[in-house]
Amino acid sequence: MSKSFAETRAVDDIDLELGQGEFFALLGPSGCGKTTTLRMVGGFELPTEGRILLGGQDVTMLPPYKRDVNTVFQSYALFPHMTVADNVAFGLRRKGVASADIARRGERMLELVGLAGFGRRRPHQLSGGQQQRVALARALVNEPKVLLLDEPMGALDAKIRKSMQVELKRIQQEVGITFLYVTHDQNEAMSMADRLAVMNGGRIEDMGAPQRVYDRPATQFVAEFLGSCNILPVQYDSTGILRLPDGSSVLVATDEDYHAVTVSAARVGLRPEKLVVTRGEAVTTTAPNAVRGTVRTATYLGASTEYEIDTAWGGVLKAFAQNLSEIHRARPGEQVTVSWDAGHGFLLPSTADTVPEAAPVTSTARTVA
Repeated sequence: MSKSFAETRAVDDIDLELGQGEFFALLGPSGCGKTTTLRMVGGFELPTEGRILLGGQDVTMLPPYKRDVNTVFQSYALFPHMTVADNVAFGLRRKGVASADIARRGERMLELVGLAGFGRRRPHQLSGGQQQRVALARALVNEPKVLLLDEPMGALDAKIRKSMQVELKRIQQEVGITFLYVTHDQNEAMSMADRLAVMNGGRIEDMGAPQRVYDRPATQFVAEFLGSCNILPVQYDSTGILRLPDGSSVLVATDEDYHAVTVSAARVGLRPEKLVVTRGEAVTTTAPNAVRGTVRTATYLGASTEYEIDTAWGGVLKAFAQNLSEIHRARPGEQVTVSWDAGHGFLLPSTADTVPEAAPVTSTARTVA
């Protein structure tokens, strides 16, 4: 599916398949095409090319109200003159559902989202988190095949957002409805999604389970978008061994057999939390995956310390170290050794814009979108 606006190609030939009951997150920076993708699924935009299937039915040309899909927007869009119960029941009344059934389903949905007893209140009497729950209940009460969520937590403060992540995942598992969740917040996506896709420039650069995408990203963009990442400037010597500019050797293990290997035309990525920072020169740097450096900054963060370390080749490594004791914490200007396990590094394509083919759906569940 693709979508163009005049000369701009907002969504560029993506292929996406969701399983029934799956929590799927579209993740990426502003302007990457994730919201446009969601709007096409919801019927608010027509694709320039491609088709949209829902439960095997082609719904590409159907308007939003004829699709078995509901949307929760960032603004919530609650009716201020209606009670909470009336807001939740709005869609059911439009469908002509019997009053007794409306009351029963509305009460059940308010209980599900933790707002039992709030039915007579008005939106202005609720907190931001409670308003979001009302918007969610209003969408879920129609029992759609797919629920679309467009950055629904963007207006919440950090503490409420964290608690709502847990609640939203619980609700999704309980109702068993497919969720397509759009966000630019990687923590939201990784904490809730069964699978996620990282978009960039209208294309999907990587797709899979959150742990796999984080630990083994497909491209440098994905590696750097999902948290911090050190990109090592490695080259191959005459014997085919990866080496840093100071001559230190680098080994990377494959996922298949965990044996150290070298692969041509690649770069090596390392997450800061995978690095081990040792004070002094206790670790010999003739061994692979060990380099010496000088601490530039050491920022105390409570549970951990964040280091910036100047290396012998002139680069800077970022490392996170758990604060186990005061004697292990290095100070600015101190000499340290940075080491890592071969299995914690990951190979990246040598070309920054190389985009691998997206992984297929492994679930045997029925396809709904």
